Amino acid sequence: MKKESNKPDYESAKEVVHQFIQEHRLQNGLDNIDIHRFWRQELGPVIDKYTRHLSLQKGTLYVELSSAPLRNELSYGKEKILRLLNQAMQREVVKKIVFR
Repeated sequence: MKKESNKPDYESAKEVVHQFIQEHRLQNGLDNIDIHRFWRQELGPVIDKYTRHLSLQKGTLYVELSSAPLRNELSYGKEKILRLLNQAMQREVVKKIVFR
């Protein structure tokens, strides 16, 4: 006889949420939110202050900066930022970063 448990079935709840996200094509929006959060937390308030706009489109992260020297400096660390970003997302979301 199978013993009933009062614990909710978390795995099936996770699957239901995942299916809902896929069916309603919400993953891109959620990825954008996560990228904004990462940008603020990991790159710090100084870089965030000079960031005008972040946009993820088809695997490319477009970063609009108000400071040309900062844009130049970040371009040198582009690969590191890309690697850290995808590690934070736990999958390859961003394939390329373009600083504007």
